[in-house]
Amino acid sequence: MRKYSFPPVYAPDARILLLGTLPGEVSLKASQYYAHPRNQFWRLLGEVLNTDLATLPYPQRLERLVAHGVALWDVVAGAERQGSLDGAMRAIEYNSLASLVAELPALRAVGFNGAASYKARHQLGRADLACLSLPSSSPAYTRPFEEKLAGWMVLRDYL
Repeated sequence: MRKYSFPPVYAPDARILLLGTLPGEVSLKASQYYAHPRNQFWRLLGEVLNTDLATLPYPQRLERLVAHGVALWDVVAGAERQGSLDGAMRAIEYNSLASLVAELPALRAVGFNGAASYKARHQLGRADLACLSLPSSSPAYTRPFEEKLAGWMVLRDYL
């Protein structure tokens, strides 16, 4: 079954772009980035931004991201995949990351949510950006929250 990513969430003044790979089954069903209740994305980013994102309704989460200068998208536009694991993707079609980056003149850093998305760092079209490999927020990546958070806190340097 072919799965597709969501449109990017951003404003032209974004300073950080966060990239995942491709939404999982729960997220696709809900039509929301990081909708799986055990995915720690919203909790991690809330700590980085010093604002409670996890308890907000989804539209307000996205508004807060944009207000803090954070953009959100995925590296994969579409792929064949059973389940939610990145390793199960086949026939991958990539999003045009360079096109989005070109629309973000204030962009300073790109945070890659997990190792699979980090592989796309050469598709950004700008050499001046900090490329940050972040610990995956996925529940499949079983590091303790505090360990993941320590890796995500580097984002504060670019806000």
